[in-house]
Amino acid sequence: MALNDIERRRIEKAVSAFVDKRRPAPHIRPKLDLGFRVSGQSVELFEIRPQWNRPEIKRENSYAKATFVRTRKIWKVYWKRADLKWHSYEPTPAVAAIEDFLAVVQKDEYGCFFG
Repeated sequence: MALNDIERRRIEKAVSAFVDKRRPAPHIRPKLDLGFRVSGQSVELFEIRPQWNRPEIKRENSYAKATFVRTRKIWKVYWKRADLKWHSYEPTPAVAAIEDFLAVVQKDEYGCFFG
């Protein structure tokens, strides 16, 4: 089941504040920017870069994802490996709140999200 409107707005506000703190300076954003999307019961964080050979095309590269499991009231935490598939983030595979997910991504204990 997807998130309801109230949950969605609260989550978008928290994630937007997180992304805004991490975004590069305005003069760098045409070459590198950060974004997010809320889709169904998942939140996905990604970077935005121009395609190397056609800079007018913008590419999104996802690096972190959290999926809400309503029956257990937890957020499962994922990271994207080099195989371009989502994998459970082993140090913290699940958290209780979206703010906890953002804290895990910020800490990046194993260097999975930001290298």
